[in-house]
Formats: sequence, C-alpha cells, structure tokens
Amino acid sequence: LRGLVLQALRNAWGICVSHGQLPPLPVPQKIVATWEIISLGRQPVPEYFNFAHDVLDVWSQLERAGHRPPIPAFWWVNSMGAEVKGSFEELGGQSRKAANVLGGTCGLQPGDRMLLLLPQLPERGLVSVACMRTGLVFMPGTSQLTAKDILHWLQASKAKCTVASEEVIPAVESIVSECPGLKTKFLLSPHSQNQWLSFQELFQTTSAEHSCVETGGQEPMAIYFSSGTTGSPKMVQHSQSSLRIGHTLCGSSMSGSFSFLPMLTSVSFSIIQPLTTYPITTLCSAPTVYWMLVQKDLKRCKFEKLLHCLIGGEPLNPEVLEQWKVQTGLMLYEGYGQTGIICANQKGQAIKPGSVGKGYYPMMSRWVISNWFNKEPVSVQHWSKFLMCVVKAFVVLSAPFKSSNPEKLTLELQDHVKKSTAPYKYPRKVEFVKELPKMITGKIKRNVLRDHEWG
Repeated sequence: LRGLVLQALRNAWGICVSHGQLPPLPVPQKIVATWEIISLGRQPVPEYFNFAHDVLDVWSQLERAGHRPPIPAFWWVNSMGAEVKGSFEELGGQSRKAANVLGGTCGLQPGDRMLLLLPQLPERGLVSVACMRTGLVFMPGTSQLTAKDILHWLQASKAKCTVASEEVIPAVESIVSECPGLKTKFLLSPHSQNQWLSFQELFQTTSAEHSCVETGGQEPMAIYFSSGTTGSPKMVQHSQSSLRIGHTLCGSSMSGSFSFLPMLTSVSFSIIQPLTTYPITTLCSAPTVYWMLVQKDLKRCKFEKLLHCLIGGEPLNPEVLEQWKVQTGLMLYEGYGQTGIICANQKGQAIKPGSVGKGYYPMMSRWVISNWFNKEPVSVQHWSKFLMCVVKAFVVLSAPFKSSNPEKLTLELQDHVKKSTAPYKYPRKVEFVKELPKMITGKIKRNVLRDHEWG
C-alpha cells in the first residue's frame, strides 16, 4: 500500500513499498483499526491514497491468501427477486476492465470529470471504482434528473464524459449542443446508437490488466451536487481521502464488509423486505425514508441483523425518531450528507479567542429570520409540524382537517405555535396547499416555495 504504508502503517508494519507493490498482508482487524485511527485524527492522512488500490485490492489479496473468507463486496437485488453479487476479487477484475474502457478506449485523463446518469444498478458502482483507478472525478447523478438539471450539472462541472441509461438519452440530447466540452457519451446498453458508445460492448472486448494510477490523498475523487432546495445545486468536491477515509466508521468497504444495493421501487420492497431477508447490519438513508417506514406496522417485522440506523441530509422530526425506536428498538443517529458542511477546531488544536466553534456553518438558507430573531427551521418544524418560510407557513392538511374553515384554522395554528414555543416564532401568514414541492430524495424545495411567494 502506497500512502497507507508510507504514512499510517509505517510504524505498525515497519516496511516501505513503492507504487504497485503490496506489503506482507496484516490481519484484517489491524487494517480496520488503522483506518479508524486516521479517521479520528490520531495519525495523519496518507500523502498518497487510492481507494481502489489501497482498500479494495487489499481485501482481495487477503481473500486470495486465505486470511479471511470470501464475502460479497456488493449485493444488488430488484423487486423481481433478481440478484447480482460479487466478491472483492470479482469487483477488482471487472473494475480494471471498466478502467481500460474509460482510460484506454476513450483516452480520458486523470482529473477529467464524468457525470453518472444511472439508476441504482451494479454498473453504477463498477464505473465509480473504475474512475478511482483511472483518476477520473466521478459525479453521481440519477436517471431522474431533468434536462434542465443535466444542463446545469454539465456546464457547472465542465464534464468531458457521461455514462447514462437509455431513458436519459432524450434529455441529454435536448441540451448537448449547449455543452461543447462533453466529448464522450457512454450508453448502458448492449449496442451503440447514434453518437452514444455501448459501454457493455467495449467492456466485453477490453483487457482485464490495468495498473491503478497514483493519486494524492488530497486530489479530487468525486463531486456531489447539493439538492438545490434553496437555489441552483452547488458542487461539493471530495478528495480521495475525505470521501473514503472520512467515512470509515460507516463505510462498508473500508471495513471489508459489503454494500447492499436495492433497486428502489417501493418502500415496502426496497427497504423492509431486504432488511428482513438479508444480513444487513447498517441502514443509512434520508429522513424521508424513515418517515415512510414508520407508517407501516414495523413491530411485525423482524430486523434480526440490523444494529445501526443513520440519517443525513436534513433534520428528522423527533416523532419519527421516537416511533422508529418504539417499533424497532433501535436508535436513529444523525450524520452528515455528502454535501453537508461543518466548521470546527481540529482534534487536539488548542481553543483560544477567535477559534471556530463546532457546529453547522451558518447558511442563510438554513435559518429563518423574523423580526430580527433567528431560529432554525427544524426547531419550528418540531413544534408546529409545518415548514416555516421566513414569516409564512405552508401547510398540508391531513384528511380530518380538510373541511375546516381556513381562517379559523389559521388562528388555531398560530395560537398553537405561540403556546408551544417562543411567541415570536409563530407564522404571520399561513397558506394551505395540497402538497409540498419535494426533491426525489424527499427534501422540500424551499426555493420553489420562495419563488411562489415572491415571484
């Protein structure tokens, strides 16, 4: 391991190796412990680090050497019961072939950016690992992005390549003339069409021999776009080390376990059924998913292997947290999404006047300002159960209240907020709507509500 040995494991292993060579294999527990030490700031981040070479290939080597039994590196299922799973060795071989398609066939260079417009399919992870091996910067998207979204992502990122599923082609073709930097278009299909290259066709004929590029720990690895709930989506860049070493504690591959990828069709299948059927120990999802799950009768479900439940991306209503604990016996722990931000002193750094305190970086889009009082939207949501937009609340009525007198109900809601929390937090205006505009992840589009109010 290049950076791992040169930096983090030099004292532990007492060896130094060059790029492309693997040292004598340590026990798996020592590898996991070392990544955790680095993640906690007790050892410096490696100068050179590549997740594919320094993590995935190491687990593959351990399996081949008999130091640990083979387990799936990934496990994908769909609503029809079809499964695709592969070991770390299989993932390594297939990702090397995919890397040759990207770097050899099409001549993409380290640092070039690639937009992934794919649903939750096995190829999505395969292409991501191939990007790591070639030094390409991948940008995870979804096949549900609109033409407007795709145009913004391509222009903002200056992407040179995209890999897309067939259903996205019309949207891409409608805006591709405005993206002259987009040189290569891969189609997830057995056959090429028009100016789209068949990824599967090239993959079948390319070599499985590939040497991973050397990447610095601080070099860019991926770019995530924010949800765009308050405006145009913003780019958030992750380095080779920040994305993978920084996610050690919940990153399955870092610890040599597998990632389970359900093909999302409905909550009842894509979440509940796998949790009761497969050996899943950690569930990480958006708060909206947990809200949908607690609407079911989870007490009848047996999540025998589930140990840890995480959320990220936005705050969670305390009632959902409590209902989840009552129905499953498990706590929900809040983390950060891929585009979250935090400002804090580094571990061990002395605190002095002027030091940045630990907490969320104050963004205007995350705070409600009314009559010179600041209040975080989630605190209002927890009490009044509706979204505050400066001095206005947009309310979706449940069935028992749909026939209520709007003026009377407005006064009741305002009075409820005044009694339940600080009086100044009550909404000066209330508008009843059929539904709130949401992203595909369930996050509320605050910018749409803002534009609705102010134009």
